[in-house]
Amino acid sequence: MPVKITLQHIRAARERIAGKVERTPAVLSQSLSDRAGHPVHLKLEHHQTTGAFKLRGASNAIAALSLQERSRGVVAASTGNHGRALAHAARLEGMRAVICMSRLVPENKLDAIRRLGADIRIVGNSQDDAQQEVDRLVAEEGLVMLPPFDHPDIIAGQGTLGLEIMEQVPDAAAVLVPLSGGGLAAGVAAAVKGVSPVTKVIGVSMARGAAMKASLDAGRPVQIEELPTLADSLGGGIGLDNRLTFAMCRDLLDDVVLLAEDEIAAGIRHAYEQEREIVEGAGAVGIGALLSGKVTAKGPTVLILSGRNIDMALHRRIVCGEAATATERAA
Repeated sequence: MPVKITLQHIRAARERIAGKVERTPAVLSQSLSDRAGHPVHLKLEHHQTTGAFKLRGASNAIAALSLQERSRGVVAASTGNHGRALAHAARLEGMRAVICMSRLVPENKLDAIRRLGADIRIVGNSQDDAQQEVDRLVAEEGLVMLPPFDHPDIIAGQGTLGLEIMEQVPDAAAVLVPLSGGGLAAGVAAAVKGVSPVTKVIGVSMARGAAMKASLDAGRPVQIEELPTLADSLGGGIGLDNRLTFAMCRDLLDDVVLLAEDEIAAGIRHAYEQEREIVEGAGAVGIGALLSGKVTAKGPTVLILSGRNIDMALHRRIVCGEAATATERAA
């Protein structure tokens, strides 16, 4: 029977990672509040130490390992941000970390992981291809797998973000959370619903290759083609043997919306021009959802800006209006 991640697990995770992660601000966006007609708050999680929320889950998962497991080292597949977080958390503990990624991961994210001393393996053209290398390393070298989302300690760690949101904006009517494999969405939803059952939690993803949305629509985990997208951190499958996040997202999310590439680009531009914040595509989807009218909350709303690890050349092209789709990123 699958483990159910509860408010108690999330509160325990917060105690475990205290001092290892930042408590990030939630600030009022006047521009988005004026547009929405009610307060819109930005949870600035892209200000986290490694530039993304993933440090919460990685720190909690490593803190929960036994001494014997720590001696073996850790391995994970990643689209970039989880790998960076795991490399950072492992380095603090003097542990070996191996990060397996596909050829779709941007070079700036690879460089950041290399600087943290992790061993990088580039395998295939999808997260599923990278996962095969992870499975090999677990079987042949005995490394401990800490996956990017479908793991109880990862989910509980990400859920600490939801606890902070409800403390900072206790009257929140809706929380918009980037949705990929579901670790962040499941953890945040468990925390938010545990504190305030009436608060809506809405997952936001990209139209190009949204595996969790396709799985929710099918009623079971399904595999879909992984496509280039400005929200590259939201790429990858959810695993056909998904144990936790599929069921949690199915049971806890009130809605899921998908954005076109130009709507993601509009979110990135707005964050920079109006909020003076640099965010990657995955971190901008909440803003994009509001700007596009695909989400119309009825009261105070919180948007999670989940990461800032964007290639700055691409960012300049987007804010200058020269790139609005994934196909233009390498132009």
